[in-house]
Amino acid sequence: MTVYLRSLETAVPPTVLIQSEARDVFAAQPGLTRLGSRLVNTCFDSAAIDTRYTAVSELTKDSRADEPQFFDPGTGLLLSPSTKVRNDIFGREATKLFVESARAAVNACDGIDSLDITHLVTVSCTGFFNPGPDYKIVRALGLNPAVQRYHLGFMGCYAAFPALRAAKSFCEADPDAVVLVVCAELCSLHVRTSNDPDTIMGSALFADGAAAAVISARDIPDGTPLLQLDHFETVLTPVGEESMAWNIGDQGFEMVLGNYVPHIIDDHIIGALEPLLSREESLHGLPYRDITHWAIHPGGRSILDKVQSRLQLTDEQLVPARETLRNFGNMSSATVLFVLKHIAELPPQDGDERICSMAFGPGLTVETAMFTKVRAPLAGPAGQSRKSGKSDQASAAESDGTAREESPRTEPSFI
Repeated sequence: MTVYLRSLETAVPPTVLIQSEARDVFAAQPGLTRLGSRLVNTCFDSAAIDTRYTAVSELTKDSRADEPQFFDPGTGLLLSPSTKVRNDIFGREATKLFVESARAAVNACDGIDSLDITHLVTVSCTGFFNPGPDYKIVRALGLNPAVQRYHLGFMGCYAAFPALRAAKSFCEADPDAVVLVVCAELCSLHVRTSNDPDTIMGSALFADGAAAAVISARDIPDGTPLLQLDHFETVLTPVGEESMAWNIGDQGFEMVLGNYVPHIIDDHIIGALEPLLSREESLHGLPYRDITHWAIHPGGRSILDKVQSRLQLTDEQLVPARETLRNFGNMSSATVLFVLKHIAELPPQDGDERICSMAFGPGLTVETAMFTKVRAPLAGPAGQSRKSGKSDQASAAESDGTAREESPRTEPSFI
C-alpha cells in the first residue's frame, strides 16, 4: 500500500529576530567573561543565520512591558524567568502555531476536510500543558471528537520522523485513515545569557516555528499528493550520549549541544544511512549525490558542512537545508519539514525525484527517511489556500469568527 503526504504547511510567529542584533545584545551582558564574550561573537557570526522568529513579543527594541520578564530594553539586560513563566507562555503561544499550521495543512489538502481526519499526532519538546495541543487542534478545527490523538513529547530535533512513521503505519493498518501531523516548537523561550559554550550555541541557533502535514493512502481524485512516504529507519550512534541532551532546569530547559556533535555525525553518517538505502536494491551502493534531493535537518552550519563533505553532495543539494537555516534558524522538530516543503515546491525535474532525509537529536539519534516527490504544488499566489484562495491567516480568522490583522512578520527586534 502506498502512503502519501498530501499537504505540508508551515507557520512562524510574527516577531523577527535579527542575528547581528542578537549577537550584540548577548555579547553586552555584564556577567560574561572575556572568553564568554568572544564565544558569543564567534557562535552568532558563524551560525549562517540571518533571521529567526520568536513567539516572545517582548524581545523587541520597542517593547515597553510594565514588568519585563525576558528583556529590559531600558537597561539592555537579558532576564531569567522561571521555568513556570516560560511554560505558561508556551501554553498560550504554541497553541496559536499548532492551530495555524494545522488549519493551513487541512485547507491545502484537496479532497479532504477537517471531519475526514481520523488520527492526530502532535510533536513538541519545548513545553508542556494538558489538555494539550492535540485537544486544542481538535476544538479549533472542529475535528471529530473521536479522532485518535497522540503526542510525541521531548524527543528533540528528530521527532518529526517518528510522527510521520506512525502516520504511515496508521494508514497501512487502515486504508481509510487520514492522519494530521503537527510539530510546533518555541525554542526561544529557553534562551539565556551564560558563559557556558553549549548555552551560547543554543542561543545562537534556536528559533520558533511550526509545520503540519496531512498523510493518507486514500484514493482522492480531486488532488495529487506532494510526496510518497517510502521508508524510515532509526540508528543510535555508538558514542555521543553526553554530547546532545535536553534537560529541564529551574530557569527553563537546558540544551547540551557539544562542539563534538558534528564530528560524531561525520564519523557515523555513512553507517546511519546504510539501513535506509539497503531497503531498495537500486539505492544500495549508489553514489549519494545521485539521489536527487537531500532534506537534511540543519542543526547547525557545521553539521551541514560535515554531511555535505562526507557524502560528497553538491552545493545545490544543500540549498534547501542552508536556506532554511539562514531564514529560520533551528526550530527543532519542525525544521526538517520546512526543508521538505522547500524541496516539494521546487520546479519538477525529469524522472523520479527521490528525497533522502535525515535529522539528528539526543542520544545521539539519527533518523532517516526516503521519499519520492510526486509533484510541485498547484500554481497560485504565495500564502494562499488552494481551496479558498484566501490567505491561511484570513481563513483562520473567518473560521474562528474573528477578524484579525495580518501579521507583517517584519517587526524589528533586538535579536
